[in-house]
Amino acid sequence: MQKKLLFKILIIIGLMLMIGLPLMMIQATINERSAYREQAVRSIAADSVGEQTVYGPVLVLPYTDEYEQMEEGGEDKPRQLKKYRVQRRHLVFPNQLNVAGVIGTERRYRGIHQVLVYNGEHKFSGDFVLPSLSELPRAQAQSHLTPGQPFLALGVSDVRGVRDIPKILWGQRLLEFEQGSGLTGQRQGLHVPLEMSDVAAGSVKFSFNLGLAGIESQQFVPLAKNNRFTLTSPWPHPQFGGRFLPAQRSISERGFEATWRISALSSDAQQQLRQAELRAQEANSNTPAGALVAAGALDAFSVDFIEPVNIYSMAERATKYGLLFVVLTFAAFFLFEVLKRLPIHPVQYGLVGLALAMFFLLLVSLSEHMPFLVAYLLASVACIVLIGFYLGHALGDRRRGWGFGVALSLLYGILYGLLNSENNALLMGAILLFAVLAAVMVATRKVDWYDLAAEPPLR
Repeated sequence: MQKKLLFKILIIIGLMLMIGLPLMMIQATINERSAYREQAVRSIAADSVGEQTVYGPVLVLPYTDEYEQMEEGGEDKPRQLKKYRVQRRHLVFPNQLNVAGVIGTERRYRGIHQVLVYNGEHKFSGDFVLPSLSELPRAQAQSHLTPGQPFLALGVSDVRGVRDIPKILWGQRLLEFEQGSGLTGQRQGLHVPLEMSDVAAGSVKFSFNLGLAGIESQQFVPLAKNNRFTLTSPWPHPQFGGRFLPAQRSISERGFEATWRISALSSDAQQQLRQAELRAQEANSNTPAGALVAAGALDAFSVDFIEPVNIYSMAERATKYGLLFVVLTFAAFFLFEVLKRLPIHPVQYGLVGLALAMFFLLLVSLSEHMPFLVAYLLASVACIVLIGFYLGHALGDRRRGWGFGVALSLLYGILYGLLNSENNALLMGAILLFAVLAAVMVATRKVDWYDLAAEPPLR
């Protein structure tokens, strides 16, 4: 390879690496703006209400287990009969739990950042199969059990979102929820004190309505033997997650409807809650109010209310293609030099490269104030016009400059397709690179590279 050609190629590679620095700075700016957005979410959650996790209702039966046990004495002491008195709690889960929820959404703002909040109206209904006192766990068969006051617990991770005080129809009685769940491991929530006559052995039906607000995500824990949850919302962009996906769902521009059918056979939530309560009681847990049971270890499913376009994730993905833009543009310039015998100065390479980098900064700054598609169009048109105008004079022919502008328009169009087809991004990117390589090989198939050093274009 001739020295002049090698020197020109090295200069171009150096310029590409230098253009990578502002691209990295723009990437850092995008990450910083994304962090500001997360701060806005936390700020709104701190001032109003956070993400919600609901589990229950759970019937809690406190009782005292009294029993006697022979204990070995010391070396010279006889065996002694010791009496023990242990406070226990038995958790009874619903036999059937039906939840029908309608969730509306609205936007809240912190500066230029917007956060999606929701208000849900949920109808709970189902039944409990109640055990008798003799069926409760005990230390010995001869233990004497003394029942305490039973209560019904409903776990809510952020009770600030509870709208109005709910009332439950328990059998034939209408009772009002009170503050605090009464559980040891998760104190945030609501509870209903019951009388012994309310928990007599047999079956009892219940129903209540729960108005609940939250931010961005709603979770439910399926604690019943048989669970059926149906959620509907006018929000057309849900994201289903957690341990269970809907058995049925329909999503359209008018919103979504999803149904979960979960049995205790497919979930460990009951065992997880029992174990969490036992650990908390044995350790005399000082779990702060609002902490989720066992650090959020209960099996749950979630519905996230997401924005269809996250401008920062889209801008971040676009910036990852920034260096590819520069490489393709510089490659086109170099081929233009080779094929048209028209020199392009390294300064001109650098200015065009900076203009390409500015596109990504314009994109993220504009998209904070307008829809992403509009921001993308404005940023791309601005850069295409600027580069086309500049190259029209730099190359001595306006048609050549606008020819590069048309090529850039095609490149920006392909990039937008990559951004909106995340699942096919690798395939589309591979096809694009193959097409570019094929075009370069076809365009230079008759070039005598050894003869280029004598030509003025590579000065």
